[in-house]
Amino acid sequence: MFMEEKIKEMIEQMRPYINMDGGDITFIKYEDKYVYVRLSGACSDCIGIDITLNNNLLSYFQSEIPEIEGVINVNL
Repeated sequence: MFMEEKIKEMIEQMRPYINMDGGDITFIKYEDKYVYVRLSGACSDCIGIDITLNNNLLSYFQSEIPEIEGVINVNL
């Protein structure tokens, strides 16, 4: 459960930056070394979503939790 709490804390730290671009991020779950999130608002259909997920968010999470292997956007 510690891992989920740390991920949620990190999401809260990055939320203002995502909000500045008109988007938002919601934690869905952490499972098998992958973080599942839902990007919404302007981020949900942005052409740069893969860069955001695979470069920006993954690098950010791995800076404090190296075992994370990927970030997956869940469309609900």
